[in-house]
Amino acid sequence: MTASDIARGSGKANRSASNTSTLVGYEGCADDYAQTTAPKLEADDQPALVELLKAIEPGSCLLEIGSGPGWDADWLEERALFVRRTDGAESFVQFQASRGRRAERLDVISDPLGGPYDGVLALHVLQHVERELLPSVFARIAEAIRDDGVFLLALREGEGESVEIGSTGSEYYVALWPRAEIIAALAVLGLGLLWSHSFDGREGRWLTALFRKDMSE
Repeated sequence: MTASDIARGSGKANRSASNTSTLVGYEGCADDYAQTTAPKLEADDQPALVELLKAIEPGSCLLEIGSGPGWDADWLEERALFVRRTDGAESFVQFQASRGRRAERLDVISDPLGGPYDGVLALHVLQHVERELLPSVFARIAEAIRDDGVFLLALREGEGESVEIGSTGSEYYVALWPRAEIIAALAVLGLGLLWSHSFDGREGRWLTALFRKDMSE
């Protein structure tokens, strides 16, 4: 899905668009998504992953939520980390299998997350979780992280909800969140901010942030 494929709604999203309908949309576009997000060989512009690497020990075990094609997991595993690759869409699980990688299907809303992990990363995926459900998803993620572990998040910034329509006509639900609200919600769960970066991308403004779980929680 690219910027040219999207038509945006505004305000309160039509509730026919949900996390479930979003997953259906991704089932049909794994190959195209993998192609448009493939890493560039001449570039090593992974600032968020670099910050994650600084915050954990070699050999750490990570849970990746929304692994997609698996490019980020590849980068991390090349640097002596272990990644449990998961995605809600079977198409991405099969795409990774086709290139010799093992990924598991995981519904972050309802499936057990396992753990405790040294860290969890969820990049460009949790914006598709319904607004009223995201706080409970954050709580589940916090529980899956060991004391002093980390959480790396990339989430759309803004207000309200929207529906984005892909080139196949599929509806993609998106919830927008103010930066301060996200940081406050995670602080309540014992996840303190270590590093953050906001930037304007092809689909809007994004917050990328790294949090550490307070050992006293």
